[in-house]
Amino acid sequence: MTRKILIGVAVAAVAVFMLAWAASPILAAKALIKAAKAGDERRIEQLVDFPSLRASLKDELNDELVARMRRDPRVVESGLGGLGMMLAPMLLSGAVDTLVTPEVVANMVTTAEAPDPTRPGDPDPADKRDGNDIHQSWGYRSLNEFAVTLTDRDRPDDHLALILERRGLFDWKLAAVDLQSAPA
Repeated sequence: MTRKILIGVAVAAVAVFMLAWAASPILAAKALIKAAKAGDERRIEQLVDFPSLRASLKDELNDELVARMRRDPRVVESGLGGLGMMLAPMLLSGAVDTLVTPEVVANMVTTAEAPDPTRPGDPDPADKRDGNDIHQSWGYRSLNEFAVTLTDRDRPDDHLALILERRGLFDWKLAAVDLQSAPA
């Protein structure tokens, strides 16, 4: 009888551990969204790995900028497209380093829009929303990556995926973004 109780307790403990392990990114994502809606910069700083997020955002924005330049016939025909493609990463890097702050992360979460380095300064107050018109979809990308994909109902073809990465057993931090826009 005692052996059955011990096995039952062990199975229950493993089940609770697995449930907590699987639910931890959801709790972290909800905490990030709640902090963003409340404008709690200190809490956002705790939930974001800013160096990783900046590196990811630089890559994503650089890819988007290069794609825009290739689609613009004026840039291609002028011959300056190559020079622009060489200089763009350097200019973007400096802009992103200064641009990505807790306030900008909060704005990304509530508007489902990545920051635009071509518009320096604070986000337009008219762009600030409470995040209620943003559709959220949640899911694991791997055992150590969890994505919260945000879609503004007014722009259903544009998505912003916030990628949370595991740090230890139960701790998760926003470490990357994935911009998925409809081609223009």
